[in-house]
Amino acid sequence: MFYHDEKPKGHLPEGVIIGSLKDFATSEYYNRLAGKANDAVTDLNTMLAQDGLYVYVPKNVKVDRAIQVINILRSDVDLMVNRRVLIVLEEGAELKMLFCDHAADDRHFLATQVIEAYVGENASLDLYCLEETHHKNVRVSNVYIDQQANSRVNHNVITLHNGITRNKLDLTFSGEGAECQCYGCVIADKQQHVDNNTLIVHKVPHCTSNELYKYVLDDKATGAFAGRVLVEHGAQKTTSQMTNQNLTATKEARMFTQPMLEIYADDVKCAHGSTVGQLNDAALFYMRQRGISLQEAKMLLQNAFINEVIDHMQLEPLRDRLHYLVEKRFRGELNKCEGCKLCK
Repeated sequence: MFYHDEKPKGHLPEGVIIGSLKDFATSEYYNRLAGKANDAVTDLNTMLAQDGLYVYVPKNVKVDRAIQVINILRSDVDLMVNRRVLIVLEEGAELKMLFCDHAADDRHFLATQVIEAYVGENASLDLYCLEETHHKNVRVSNVYIDQQANSRVNHNVITLHNGITRNKLDLTFSGEGAECQCYGCVIADKQQHVDNNTLIVHKVPHCTSNELYKYVLDDKATGAFAGRVLVEHGAQKTTSQMTNQNLTATKEARMFTQPMLEIYADDVKCAHGSTVGQLNDAALFYMRQRGISLQEAKMLLQNAFINEVIDHMQLEPLRDRLHYLVEKRFRGELNKCEGCKLCK
């Protein structure tokens, strides 16, 4: 349910709405994208959702400061939570949103999340999703984005601590000249599982998509990445790049990767690639020769590997914070979620 008792402390530009789906949502947008997805988790979320978050930015309005939504799972018993978010950006609007997931109690949590985002002509949306939960948490997040002409989307998903996680992104270019940048980074160990599934549909010409997902897997962790780019008939002058790079730090860690291109146009520039490997032995030897311990050398190489994704993030305070959290994570010091007083 949307919590009405406490209003956001930050100042919002005139016309911007952040409120309850029940109070503001219209049938024009709600479930228009998700309802066509034919996805069981999305249908379950739609059936059980009672309320949600509605974010609206009117024409040519720019929200300078990022809007942060903190989801804190607290319960005395095992709990299921269904979150629903609807984002509407009119022509020329700009918005940055950060979603943070935390689990504050030692219980089994099942969280489903559905985000629908409509990005109008010449509009800009930066969407960040950060998970710092624990091994008893199961999280399924489905994000649906529709882009109009000359719009820009920057989508970032970061998994630092979790149990079982599946992130799904369905993005459609509905107007020419649109561009999206999709980045993801995963750090998993013990028996954690992280699955990222992306679908980018180029329906019209002159659109650009770029994907970069990186995983670092330790212990018996399992990772999966399935990325598909669909270039439909008539979507000429499409440019698309999909890259998935992965490090497995142990013989028991497993990575499953499946990048896919499906092209029905003949004038495009599309490429995809995937790698799964271990830390460079020559680099480790070089660092140990200079007095760096093996554990420290591994941490430095893993940190440098994952930082390529973090450095692409446009939200500077989040980028700086992630550099700090990622280093703590690799050092084994991040045993609970950060940034929340409930967890201290």
